[in-house]
Amino acid sequence: MSERNGQHDKLPGMKRKENEEEERDPLDDILSRTGCLQLHHAVQACIAETQDWRRCQKEVSAFRDCMAAQQSKREAEILRSQAHHPNH
Repeated sequence: MSERNGQHDKLPGMKRKENEEEERDPLDDILSRTGCLQLHHAVQACIAETQDWRRCQKEVSAFRDCMAAQQSKREAEILRSQAHHPNH
């Protein structure tokens, strides 16, 4: 994968070839588990199309809200887990 000006030149969600084997992007795997992957791809697509992240505030806000909700959910799960197992 080549880089230009510090940004990857691959398209959102695309697989890249490495040693003739296809490999998923680890970031896509992480974001897939959050439920925010499609919103992340929307941000990437908008930035690729407009070449200006400032023109993608709707997409950025939706992605940020999704990630914030996921973080709150994860924190609540941790607190519940600690309440059920106070010695850990």
